[in-house]
Amino acid sequence: MFVKITISLLAILAFGFPGKAPVFAASTPTQADHVLLFVLEGVGNDVIQDGTMPVLQKLAREGAVTWKAQSVTPFTVPAMASLLTGLPVKKHRVNQEWETYDFSRSFLRSPTLFDYLDLAGGVDTALFIMDERFYQLARPEIYVDLQTCGKAKPHCNPSTLVGYIEDYLKKVTSAGGYNFRIFEIPGLLVAHLPEPADIARKRGWDSKQYTQALQEVDTAVADMMAVYREYGVLDKTMVMVTGLKGPDSPQATNAKMGAPRQSPVPWLAWGANVKPGYTISEHVSIMDIGATVLEALGLETHTEWESRALTDIFQKRPERRTTGNETFELKSSTIRQQ
Repeated sequence: MFVKITISLLAILAFGFPGKAPVFAASTPTQADHVLLFVLEGVGNDVIQDGTMPVLQKLAREGAVTWKAQSVTPFTVPAMASLLTGLPVKKHRVNQEWETYDFSRSFLRSPTLFDYLDLAGGVDTALFIMDERFYQLARPEIYVDLQTCGKAKPHCNPSTLVGYIEDYLKKVTSAGGYNFRIFEIPGLLVAHLPEPADIARKRGWDSKQYTQALQEVDTAVADMMAVYREYGVLDKTMVMVTGLKGPDSPQATNAKMGAPRQSPVPWLAWGANVKPGYTISEHVSIMDIGATVLEALGLETHTEWESRALTDIFQKRPERRTTGNETFELKSSTIRQQ
């Protein structure tokens, strides 16, 4: 497992020594081959901006960021469903009832980002979650590797999840691959880190334990980036960070689904082909993650989702790498004739 070090030392290892050229310059125009997406809970804009999370603060300062991104609901599972499907709650129909796991409910039916990545480019994906309820949102597919280190396991924390991911990447890059079908770093890897919200509900948003949880998440982000650097892919990786909902939204027990007034969440991108020091001025929703990931990888697909690519964050428009699978020609189709 990756060696635990202090946050300050991790920041130095991951980003270079203060006053010297960083190991990886965020301003490189290289097109992304990989996207590393961190989905956080209980992390507000203030704890990044005030330096409580120095790694995320550095990513925000050197990359593209908005402090006004919006979620779609104060409920955790529906928010994650919107992030993965690019759809509002009323369309994907994962409502507040899904906050309680029910095996008989089966899986989310709307297509997800993972489906679109496979359709458009045959891109393999990996999802590492710390909430067993999210299992309902990722249908078993051969192109999605899903691992859970959830709340039912007391030993699970951000560091443990990093260990899961590191073990997975070792298998992926080995001669035999992972499950004999994945032989390289996946095009998209999603890491879900909810510990700050979990701790805040138990100990309070002003507690020392909450601050410690924030720092553990910050360290986990640095650890993962250092792992990607060890595998020689960080310079071709776009790192994206967002939250599912604002830090005060767990207290909004009476909030209605899709309530328009919610605390904003951070949304930032850093790394391959991302404009350095760029402030995103347009409206951003967590639903925009999907289309932006596809755009970053040079893929496109014609879908009914409401996700839109944030094209302004790119230094140059990504070169198209689509396979053509996503285009369905209707001119000579029997469906069109009917």
